[in-house]
Amino acid sequence: MDKMQPSVESVRELGLRQWLRQELLCWRSPARTVVAAVCYRLQANGEIEFLLVRTRARRWTFPKGGVDGDPTAAVAAAREAHEEAGVLGRVEPRAFTRYQHHKNAGATHTVDAHLCRVLQLETPREAFRTPRWFSAEGAKRRLRDERPAFYADELERVVDQAVLRVTAGCSRTVVSHLN
Repeated sequence: MDKMQPSVESVRELGLRQWLRQELLCWRSPARTVVAAVCYRLQANGEIEFLLVRTRARRWTFPKGGVDGDPTAAVAAAREAHEEAGVLGRVEPRAFTRYQHHKNAGATHTVDAHLCRVLQLETPREAFRTPRWFSAEGAKRRLRDERPAFYADELERVVDQAVLRVTAGCSRTVVSHLN
């Protein structure tokens, strides 16, 4: 049977929309690099806040997307931060951690997370994203909402590692997304 020809059982089980999504995901290049911009700012009292955005499903997340023709992963992370959250800032040239992103359709991919120090905010290009600042603990709570425990644990680990990296003063911010 042709791969793209749905069986009655598979469509009935998944629904046509879900089946099509899974089939289309299979056609994406497995070598596609995905990056996240872990956007942060330091408050006057030394507290670190993280900027999260909404997904289409209304969950909170980090701005992320593919390295699509960008010269480096850091430039892609800066672009995603700008498109999804309206961030103008400085991004570390190297990822500080990796995590597994779990999509509802069951697909998983590795995400390289780059720290992004926010210098300025504009209106995001994707209006539904509604960026919002959270303390580290608040960000972990929001990232845990409506997610399986194993995925929520991954996202909490990213926040914890970002806090350690920022407080250690290791954040070298050399890639800018400033117009």
